[in-house]
Amino acid sequence: MSRDIDVLVLGGAGVDTIVHVPELPLPYADSYLIDSGVRTRAGQTGDFVALGLSTLGLRTHHLDFLGDDPEGDLVRALHQDRGIALTAVPQPAGTKRAVNLVGPDGRRLSLYDTSRAHPDDRFPDDTLRTLAGASRHAHVSVTHPCADALPTLRETGVSLSTDLHNWDGDNPYHEPFAHTADVVFLSTAALADPERTMRHVAERGRAEVVVATAGAEGAYLLADGALTHVPPAEPPAPVVDSNGAGDAFAAAFLYGRLTGEPPHRCAEYGAIAGAYACTVGSTEADAIGAAELLARAARGSRTA
Repeated sequence: MSRDIDVLVLGGAGVDTIVHVPELPLPYADSYLIDSGVRTRAGQTGDFVALGLSTLGLRTHHLDFLGDDPEGDLVRALHQDRGIALTAVPQPAGTKRAVNLVGPDGRRLSLYDTSRAHPDDRFPDDTLRTLAGASRHAHVSVTHPCADALPTLRETGVSLSTDLHNWDGDNPYHEPFAHTADVVFLSTAALADPERTMRHVAERGRAEVVVATAGAEGAYLLADGALTHVPPAEPPAPVVDSNGAGDAFAAAFLYGRLTGEPPHRCAEYGAIAGAYACTVGSTEADAIGAAELLARAARGSRTA
């Protein structure tokens, strides 16, 4: 079968309402005046991964549930404006949404509305098999109902990646993703022992590569049994918001993997893209392009 899609992104479509707050955690008060505005824009984890991949020049297709509502229109418009193919399965409960509180240092606290789904939601089998069969790779969000799609994706033979985000290493919901994917991303934020969790993922599942991002401390890469530290990249401008940095890291890592780079080089790409994302305001949707990514990686190699 012809592989006309480089990466199929599954799940993670939705909108975020961004609120800049004076500090995090936010002390209790009856009210706050938000001079910067309260803004809603398209872009949850799957949207940002798809945006990052597409901006890097990879043929990207996004599959998820969307409502017939203003939020869904924002998501559809983002994909249309950026030339990202989108297959939207109708969702009567509405489009997924969240509220992000963003502090002055760029850190965020996200509040996810989990009411926009039904337990029996499933991606249409024919649609899923057709898109997966036409794809070189599939990146699977941990949003519902992606877990139920994992066996079908495996049957098609497409390689898989997933991002477990701030998994604590114990929540059983994440285990099917952790143990099915060939490339596993996660954050160190909730991990007491990142190396132990990373090795458990590799030992119990199929992962060839496990990457744990650590914010300003860089990332940790487990490949071929060896754990190495990937230093953080220098942001090209002042840091304003960390929202989407992990998604940018994953997109750039996959770009490297699909263009034949070794794991450590892929992780360097991820660090560069993640640093770039931290310079983009939370109400914007932007990602690093391939020319800038490769130029920054080359400069880093010369100074290493």
